[in-house]
Amino acid sequence: MTASPSRNEPARAAGPRTRDPERTRRAILDAAREEFCTHGLNGARIERITRKSRENTRMIYHYFGNKEGLYLAVLGAVYGEIRAQERQLDLASADPLEGMRRLIGFTFDFFATRSDFLALIGSENIQRARFLRQLPDIQAMTTPLTDSIRDLLARGHRQGVFRADVDAVQFYVSIVAQSQLHISNRFTLSVLFDEDLTDPGWLAARRAHSLDLLMSYLGAGATGARRGAP
Repeated sequence: MTASPSRNEPARAAGPRTRDPERTRRAILDAAREEFCTHGLNGARIERITRKSRENTRMIYHYFGNKEGLYLAVLGAVYGEIRAQERQLDLASADPLEGMRRLIGFTFDFFATRSDFLALIGSENIQRARFLRQLPDIQAMTTPLTDSIRDLLARGHRQGVFRADVDAVQFYVSIVAQSQLHISNRFTLSVLFDEDLTDPGWLAARRAHSLDLLMSYLGAGATGARRGAP
């Protein structure tokens, strides 16, 4: 006797998902990222993630345990992406001036195009990095970046193009500030100054300004480098 199609069809549909767990995880993470960025951790709903991912709720709990575990996985994935793209800048082999320009430009452009990253950062800061602290390798993930900045600064100083007293972490925080503030405050600043901070022309000018400001600070002839001079 031929089996009923209605009984066989679910088994055929479920087969590929069982054979490709990585695809399933990726679909869930992509849907969860959108959900957490839009609604935050507290407002996010597993049923919406299930619907957007076209997976079933059981698989979400199977791979991630609970909603907080899923949020933690999304957070780790997003930070992993920016760190991976920073490694592709190949700062170790770059001329110090070019390498620093490359890092500043990349960070500015990444923040400009990755609203999900900014949304998750905002959510984590509201929660005082409660979940970021739980990522076991988050600091190890960041160490290569700060090491690369220190290397650029040291090589630039030896070549006479960078001042000697630049702290790598302080400088990276300045890069982040220049890349983020005009985005996170774009609506209020647009009203205050009657400028459209989302206009492509304004953003291009902002990018050039930020690059010039940060590179000028690094210059060996900057005012700060002569504080101890007689």
